[in-house]
Amino acid sequence: MKHVVILISGRGSNMEAIVRAQIPGARIVAVISNRPDAGGLEFAARHSIASQVVDHRAFPSREAFDAALAELIDGFSPDLVVLAGFMRVLTDAFVSRYAGRLLNIHPSLLPSFPGLHTHRRALEAGVRVHGTTVHFVTPTLDCGPIVIQAAVPVLPGDDEASLAARVLVQEHRIYPQAVRWFVEGRLRLTEAGGVRVEGESDGPIGWTVPPVEA
Repeated sequence: MKHVVILISGRGSNMEAIVRAQIPGARIVAVISNRPDAGGLEFAARHSIASQVVDHRAFPSREAFDAALAELIDGFSPDLVVLAGFMRVLTDAFVSRYAGRLLNIHPSLLPSFPGLHTHRRALEAGVRVHGTTVHFVTPTLDCGPIVIQAAVPVLPGDDEASLAARVLVQEHRIYPQAVRWFVEGRLRLTEAGGVRVEGESDGPIGWTVPPVEA
């Protein structure tokens, strides 16, 4: 049984998707938030998952916060740490501590639109295809090896809210899949800096879902 710790900052809809997926061989041992008012904490408690808070405002520096967070995480002996809407930039030391077992989901088709306001930037750029990416976390923000992506069409008349909603549906689909692959031991980092999923087609490194219908 693989122990999974999930980090959130808000409602934690991707956390909910992972919990509801009931992934064989995975046990969600804790949900931790940097915000005491995060809505996802209530969901975790209702599902008998340990819910903890490490309020970043109580620490004098990012390094001090990350050290306290890591100490709490390590108490659950995790095999995998999942960032699910965790709105903190993590220090290099924290990322290195969990190298190869720290996943994040980002609301764009990386390497396009790293950082914030991805849906707005996609609309401003006039792209026809947008989406979401699950990747391993590295010290460089939103640049880690890609595990899985899902694409959605950008439709005439889309605004940030409508595009975000369409992307979120795909986030809820691919994040549990990425966790399942990790738990099954099927993710392999390659020398080229990518990810291969054992047992999938012998296609390119990583795996991209074609655009889906709206």
